[in-house]
Amino acid sequence: QRKNPFSSDERLASKPAHTHRGDPTYGRPPEGSQTEQRGKDAHSHVGKEVEELCLIIRSTGEVGEDGHVSVTFGQLFETYVTISNKVVGILLRARKHGLVHFEGEMLWQGKDDDVVITLL
Repeated sequence: QRKNPFSSDERLASKPAHTHRGDPTYGRPPEGSQTEQRGKDAHSHVGKEVEELCLIIRSTGEVGEDGHVSVTFGQLFETYVTISNKVVGILLRARKHGLVHFEGEMLWQGKDDDVVITLL
């Protein structure tokens, strides 16, 4: 529609034609759009869930000799699953931000119940 000479939609005229990988706006929603706002809201919500997970680890875990609080995945899963069904996803996000540590790429209920999760 942007190239259509009969189109008079102002929304299309204000958008850039193309972005390329080197462009800082590449892969990002237009500034001020509802899509951008939904992304910000989702990021904020996940951040709150990560904080809540860390509080649950702190309250249910035990302090080790190194001063860090640790809990097994099985114990954390049983406690946190009543709050949210996204335990593993939130754990992965917390590890990405350097808040927790555990061995392995993914945790599976039952199989990895004895894996120790340490709050950093």
